Amino acid sequence: MDDLFVPSDVSWTPVSPKLASVRRVNAAITFGLLGIAGLVVLGLTLDWLYGGLWLVVCLGGLAWSWVLVGRNQRSWKYAEREDELLVSHGILFRQLVVVPYGRMQFVDVAAGPLERAFGIATVELHTATPATDAKIPGLHPDEASRLRDRLSALGQAQAWGL
Repeated sequence: MDDLFVPSDVSWTPVSPKLASVRRVNAAITFGLLGIAGLVVLGLTLDWLYGGLWLVVCLGGLAWSWVLVGRNQRSWKYAEREDELLVSHGILFRQLVVVPYGRMQFVDVAAGPLERAFGIATVELHTATPATDAKIPGLHPDEASRLRDRLSALGQAQAWGL
């Protein structure tokens, strides 16, 4: 069953471990804001005990997401074949996206403020069918630039026959 989502006949490239750090900072900000807001609202309206309990629930959510983010980051990988790009990710719900180079319309490279601070970027491939769009988060900027240029060149070269 594993060969269905991660074919063994290709050389897989993992994404940067910095992706987990970015997502953990996002989770810490989200759970921190939820925890403080809930603490104040519940503390002022009901009792500070309920606010404290809410804070404990938020800390538990942060701990749970901390573990899941690491596992999710390790599941992301991509491979370049002669005629197509493969992107695989997911732990519980696994997904393998195969994008033929000739079907690509354009390639995006994006990096938000946290991604830029951690030195990573996301490459996103767009096709005519949104179901076959693919993204590869957590790439070093040099690798994202190389992949963007290579995919654009291969997409342009192989689209001439369509």
